[in-house]
Amino acid sequence: MRALTEAPLFVVLIAIGALAMQVPAIHAVMGGHYAVARSFFYSGILFLGLSLLLGLAGAANAEGRTSRAHLVTMLASFLLLPLELATPFYLAVPDTTLFRSWWEMVSCLTTTGATLYDPERLIGSLHLWRALIGWLGGYFILVMAIAVLAPLRLGGFEIFGSGAATHSANLRADPVRAVGGGEAPTFFTDDIAEPGERIRHFARVLLPAYAGLTAVLWLLLVTVGEDGLVALCHAMSTLSTSGISPLGTLGRGEGGIPGEMFIFLFLIPALSRRLWPGGGELRASARLRDDPELRLAAVLVLLVTQVLFMRHWLAALEIDTPVAPGQVLRSVWGGLFTSLSFLTTTGFASGSWNEARTWSGLGTPGLILAGLAVTGGGIATTAGGIRLLRIYALLRHGERELVRLVHPAAVHGGGPTARWLRRQGAYTAWIFFMLFMLSGAVIMAAVSLAGMRFEPGAVMTIAALSNTGPLAAIALDTPLRWSELDAGPQFILALAMVLGRLETLAIVALFNPDFWRG
Repeated sequence: MRALTEAPLFVVLIAIGALAMQVPAIHAVMGGHYAVARSFFYSGILFLGLSLLLGLAGAANAEGRTSRAHLVTMLASFLLLPLELATPFYLAVPDTTLFRSWWEMVSCLTTTGATLYDPERLIGSLHLWRALIGWLGGYFILVMAIAVLAPLRLGGFEIFGSGAATHSANLRADPVRAVGGGEAPTFFTDDIAEPGERIRHFARVLLPAYAGLTAVLWLLLVTVGEDGLVALCHAMSTLSTSGISPLGTLGRGEGGIPGEMFIFLFLIPALSRRLWPGGGELRASARLRDDPELRLAAVLVLLVTQVLFMRHWLAALEIDTPVAPGQVLRSVWGGLFTSLSFLTTTGFASGSWNEARTWSGLGTPGLILAGLAVTGGGIATTAGGIRLLRIYALLRHGERELVRLVHPAAVHGGGPTARWLRRQGAYTAWIFFMLFMLSGAVIMAAVSLAGMRFEPGAVMTIAALSNTGPLAAIALDTPLRWSELDAGPQFILALAMVLGRLETLAIVALFNPDFWRG
């Protein structure tokens, strides 16, 4: 047991993946799909034995167990671990290839939720496997964000710089080496605890809440009439923001609007890390009601809902369509739910989403949904995108510059956190914003050279880079299918999913010589 706990992180992840294979194996046995059960059971035994051998071989060598080494492990996990996870999937699905199976697992592990397979082609056990991998991928990024990315000031933590974030009174603040001086919470300093110890600590802290919320949502969805397997997959996909559904779309379920209301509530933790255990030290405000991420998310969701409603309302008036109150309310709810879903990069579309289209005759406002997906959720959460705190810092900086045009000598208050976000925070946010857009331009150029047309290439690039796979099926009037792409664009977009999940700054840091010194 000691050798296992001291094994390299990548080996531990292999073992976790092997143990997870027994879940769909048991489900397949209960459903009478014995060939599928054997694929998962034997693959799990094989990789579990391999992980034990690698763990025993690597336990004695503790060198390289730094945060930098774990950052490399994160990159390797999103690229190589899907090969293990794809093995039973490849054996269980007829007429598929190992590459397509690897692509599917990359999409699930990065919580993108894009798929190459029609829902009817996969049995329930395979849908359960996809949702489970997405759920584990969300848990993995929650743990690694605070245990590895936070001390390295990556993944959104560069906004706080040398410690503008407030923290609880029981935390000891130490000076850190950074431009601008100041103080930082203890988890920002790399020498507080060994990285492996941080990972184990936050894994224990987060698992009860993450699994408990998933179980509660599962039970709530079952109580409103959802099928047990579908409810479980939707619950795991909601907490991980992967948007994976055995039905293809959320609207085909039996839960209806009550089920969507429950999912809506459980999407809120993807807006701010402070809503998770151990995330109180990451807050950008002392009070919950002043949290900039939650306030900005509320403004965006309500504003988009209002714009969508007015858009359809005016169109309905022009064509003199009779309006029923119930249809109007369902249209408002569809816009509200879908806006929050795409802001958190989950990608679930409300069953009432098509009500507005039928009512007004207008097409899908794909540009608005793409903008929400690019904006993304809270830093250090399961959501992707640019992230709310970076957008908030840029908005506050823009507000400050506009005020200075009118009052050049104005003194801006708000405390040290607000001042930092308006200045150094906005500077680092702008750097990430430009890197994100540059990455999107490079990926679009690559898929265009691989044979894709501009409009589908742009939509799928945004969907992959923001980890919002379902965006491809809803952004345009004609749904795009990932399965219709050639192998070249599929491989490029798979790399884009990994880049969006790990973020561009982390990839750039891996190529920085200063990152490896010392």
